[in-house]
Amino acid sequence: MNYGIGDVNALIENSDENRILIQSGDKCDRYDYLTAVACGVIGGMVDVFFVGAPNDSLLVKWTDTQVDSAVKNFAKLVGWTPTVNKVDNVASAIGFLEKKFRVNYDQRYSADVSGLFDMSTKNHHMMSLGHSPDVIGLFFSILNQFTSTATFVTGEKLITINTETFELVGGNFIAKVFSGIANWFGHIMSDIAGSSGSRGNVGRGSGVVMPFYELFGLCNFGKFNVRKDRQDLAKIATRAFQEGYDFRFGLSTAIPVIITDLSIRLIWALRRYFQYGKTFKECIPTQGHADLRVMLIFGNGVLCMMDGIDASVRSHGDFLVFFMRINLIAWYRFTTLVLKEVCIRLKIKFSLQKYLEAYKRINKALQDYLEKLEKIDIEAYKKETEEYNRVIAAFDQAKNNKDLNKILLDTFEKMNYYKPWNGDFDEHMSNKNATLIFK
Repeated sequence: MNYGIGDVNALIENSDENRILIQSGDKCDRYDYLTAVACGVIGGMVDVFFVGAPNDSLLVKWTDTQVDSAVKNFAKLVGWTPTVNKVDNVASAIGFLEKKFRVNYDQRYSADVSGLFDMSTKNHHMMSLGHSPDVIGLFFSILNQFTSTATFVTGEKLITINTETFELVGGNFIAKVFSGIANWFGHIMSDIAGSSGSRGNVGRGSGVVMPFYELFGLCNFGKFNVRKDRQDLAKIATRAFQEGYDFRFGLSTAIPVIITDLSIRLIWALRRYFQYGKTFKECIPTQGHADLRVMLIFGNGVLCMMDGIDASVRSHGDFLVFFMRINLIAWYRFTTLVLKEVCIRLKIKFSLQKYLEAYKRINKALQDYLEKLEKIDIEAYKKETEEYNRVIAAFDQAKNNKDLNKILLDTFEKMNYYKPWNGDFDEHMSNKNATLIFK
């Protein structure tokens, strides 16, 4: 059993995965669409009845508890010992973290910034960029710690003020950068569940913003109805944060999105495995399957539609109420899915992705090729070729035609090959009545 380049090409051409990548992609049937819509409806119902707004959400109580537990565990990890003072509550853990991870950009009142802009304890976590739990926050935190400054976003402007000299721990630049990152993360953990004072008074406190939510501070445009007043988007986003639309509530809004995505992926995988008989590897839900991408768009679209209708109905024209009931995570997820699909349909892909897909096809073909090679009986192959190797070696020793004829005849005898003549070849051919019989 021999395999050559042509066999590898055939394996590539017959590969299911390769066919999916080369063709326009899998197409959804009516059951796929029904599945996507049903999963989106389930996610939408969770969003409408359990997430809602920060002031009436049922899930936010659970996410608050999970964040409190994470803060206490982190505090214990860095040295907090509640058994010493016999105080095992989140306020004590926050107080410990506030002292351990002090930073120079933690101004809380307008007076702390010489009255340059209005700020209070309720919104300083949004206005101070170093408090953001994303790459923007990390950048400005390191910058502020190295330069003893504090950077705030307000009214479409970035305002930087000088602070007291702040010295990072570390013997060299790399060590100081690491120290700055540790300070940034530790300080966020001290603020993510509110301050020690607010939590000690049985309040929820003002946490930190969701990733990139601080950019709303630059959206100083638009005039939206808020009761009898009209305010721009930046002020509305700030007010929503002050009323509880923080990182903890963001975790609540992510739950219906996760439910929608996971349920669609699970049903898609089960159908491929049980209904279409695909292998386990082919049932792994990845972005390489066009039908799955379309299902995710439909499911998340239904979730966003229900979320938008609910927010519109309950807001009664008040944009602040509308904003607080909008699931920003769901809309962000839906938007990214649509944009990604548009790029794929228009063939706007990075060359690296194309190379990766090509390597996947080659790898799959080689795996199939190796699987067939493993089925070959190596011992039988060696035994079969051993005699041929001896014959080839004998041919090399032949000096003339007589020697070559003798070697061929001996080989025919040893390997029991059929000869179309009887006896000696020369005698057979000298007989006029003799014939050669080929079978």
